[in-house]
Amino acid sequence: MIEIELMRIGVSLPDTLLSKFDEIVEKRGYSSRSEGVRDAIRNYISHYEWINDVKGDRTGTIAVIYDNTRKGLSNVLINIQHNYSHLIRSSMHVYLDRENCFELIFLNGKGEDITELAESIIALKGVKFSKLTTISLNK
Repeated sequence: MIEIELMRIGVSLPDTLLSKFDEIVEKRGYSSRSEGVRDAIRNYISHYEWINDVKGDRTGTIAVIYDNTRKGLSNVLINIQHNYSHLIRSSMHVYLDRENCFELIFLNGKGEDITELAESIIALKGVKFSKLTTISLNK
């Protein structure tokens, strides 16, 4: 049997996020919080690899929920979208509540460019959720 060396890391999380994570760990039946973190990291890596394989002509959406109270974030999102206006066919903006905005961006273009746009949005501080969905109409 091959022995795998485990590395210990430290992560700082807000109480609310950790509480939600602990609930999921319990509901899914993980033996420990560490097992849940390992599974989450595996899923994150898998998603990253999938996103980097989005190639060719694609049609899709980026769904974004962000903190509207974070100073300057709305302007940064607008500037990013202007830089990728050749991909964006339409967008819809909804105020969910005083703090949260939902934006749905409809796209068409090169998969590599769409991925680049999605990655630039998810990396912003104050973006709480971002999901890229694409399809190839050529298949």
